[in-house]
Amino acid sequence: MPDVARPEAVSAPVRRLGIFGGTFDPPHVGHLVTAVNVRHALALDLVLLVVAGSPWQKEGSRRISPAPDRLAMVRAAVGDAAGIEVSSIEVDRPGPSYTIDTLTDLRSQFPGAECFTILGEDAAALVPTWERYREVLALTRLVVVDRPGSVCEVPAITEWIRVEVPHLEVSSTDLRARFADGRPLDYLVPPAVLRVASERGLYRSDDIVWAAKR
Repeated sequence: MPDVARPEAVSAPVRRLGIFGGTFDPPHVGHLVTAVNVRHALALDLVLLVVAGSPWQKEGSRRISPAPDRLAMVRAAVGDAAGIEVSSIEVDRPGPSYTIDTLTDLRSQFPGAECFTILGEDAAALVPTWERYREVLALTRLVVVDRPGSVCEVPAITEWIRVEVPHLEVSSTDLRARFADGRPLDYLVPPAVLRVASERGLYRSDDIVWAAKR
């Protein structure tokens, strides 16, 4: 069965469920700050970090780390954070990771929960390209993350919920480069994630893996 929080695993029924999907290659502090702040702003009972098994919109653009490795890093990043859980539902399901399939499965696992799908600006702009996106809109409310002093441009396909979160200049592309060439990753990536990446030999450059500080 997928690695996903169950209603009985928390102290009260999940009535308001946040769904924050991504490649998480690697997960970083920006992801965690977003999850925590959106949960607070919308009074969500639970936010699931859903790790994409086969991120079809990114395939072919670059090498993507194996899904089990990305899942392990997200688990390490979340740790025991209150109200934040990790889901392997897309990793466990074969084929491309379509949001419509994930929402359908999660609604059956969390019956009666109102779903809120959390998106950054780039992902929000691509919603009209999603598989069966109109069905997605019927199953969830879309949440776009705004930065202080900046309002995201989003497609006029639904009534978006906007949540402002602190602006952190953290790029997964830059982090992968930092892993490879040894520049500091302190305060950008949780130490537990650094350890997992090092132990699994991720983000190599010239056969060098830069280990986390012990």
